[in-house]
Amino acid sequence: MAGRTQPVLAGMVTALVGFASSFTVVLAGLRAAGASDAQAASGLLALCVACGLAAAWLGVRHRVPMSVAWSTPGAALLVATGPPPGGWPVAVGAFLVSGLLIVAAGLFPPLGRTVAAIPKPVAGAMLAGVLLPLCTAPVRALVELPAVAGPVVVAWLLLHRFARRWAVPGALLVAVAAIALTAPPAGLAVGELTPSVTLTAPAWNASALVGLALPLFLVTMAAQNVPGMAVLAGYGYRPPFGAALRATGLASLLAAPAGGHAVNLAAITAALAAGPDAHPDPDRRWVASVTAGIGLALLGLGAGVATALVAVAPPILIEAVAGLALLGALATALASAVTDPATREAAVVTFVVTASGVTLVGVGGAFWGLVAGCLMLLLFRRRPPAAPNQPASEVPRSEAPVDPLPAVPRPEALAEPLPAAGRPGSDSLSS
Repeated sequence: MAGRTQPVLAGMVTALVGFASSFTVVLAGLRAAGASDAQAASGLLALCVACGLAAAWLGVRHRVPMSVAWSTPGAALLVATGPPPGGWPVAVGAFLVSGLLIVAAGLFPPLGRTVAAIPKPVAGAMLAGVLLPLCTAPVRALVELPAVAGPVVVAWLLLHRFARRWAVPGALLVAVAAIALTAPPAGLAVGELTPSVTLTAPAWNASALVGLALPLFLVTMAAQNVPGMAVLAGYGYRPPFGAALRATGLASLLAAPAGGHAVNLAAITAALAAGPDAHPDPDRRWVASVTAGIGLALLGLGAGVATALVAVAPPILIEAVAGLALLGALATALASAVTDPATREAAVVTFVVTASGVTLVGVGGAFWGLVAGCLMLLLFRRRPPAAPNQPASEVPRSEAPVDPLPAVPRPEALAEPLPAAGRPGSDSLSS
């Protein structure tokens, strides 16, 4: 009996940790993109249901613990970018285009490999620049609301030291208590707390396609899908990358009209369902990922309550909780950006341009940061000196400059290292 319930309990923990750790980031991103409270609640509900459907399909179909989540870095990108020209309908149109690109990456492996080939330092620096504004929110909250934000940060620190998995959910509980004491949600109608779907007709313009849809696709692929595959590979699985991209891309398309921005493979929480704690038998751990998907879909029923909570809270406090949730991702992104001295300057330029939040011809800083970093790599790529009596044109190919680090990070950079285990799945990475 214990063996049967273990993966179910692991899946429930995965769903709870994933939802509580980052739903504030999602709501902050959707509202920053122009969504009303009702539209943001609809988007959160749609994401939960879409993630649940994708996780259930992938787990049952392939018997591999492929956990599915929303794109937390993508939500942070929405905060950094702000409302696109044309408002919320244009943002929804960008979500649809991003979902189409994910499906295309699953249908055409060369496209997926091209995204994975983005130099790791540049991709990490772009992600770090996107995350930085939210990650500074806890500091600003301590200055603006010390009596409210102080207990939240202290709770996070203590739990981060003794029970890291529950650090952000614990900080969120303290924030909820602080909100209840300082700003009780009086006057909220019961109807506002029940989940509902609000559909939005999409619209498109060129600046949003370049400045929002493309960066959202790149961030989701580089910071979620590729690392998610690396975590699973670290536990001995060979998950079908193409099938995963097609399923999560279709889920993104399903969620977009209701306000969902992006669905993808889980990266951090993937270890909760794929590791030995989920089940001693690697062939049974897929039950945990399916249970996590079902649990996340059920948690989506609380989207109205979560949105109402965010609506009555001081904005800086919600951003502070979101920033605490993203500190680990920021640390990993910065580490990948500056590891290689040969590409460090290009990474710093990418980070600075992205974090500046500049908008040029209607396109946000994330795109220009990526462009600036790639240009730096092209312009200042160092070539090794030729041998003393050998012309530069005759340098052997084995001594040619080495390309930047690959985009696939090691799984131990994303989660606490655990021993790899398990029988590989039946599909290859290129399926």
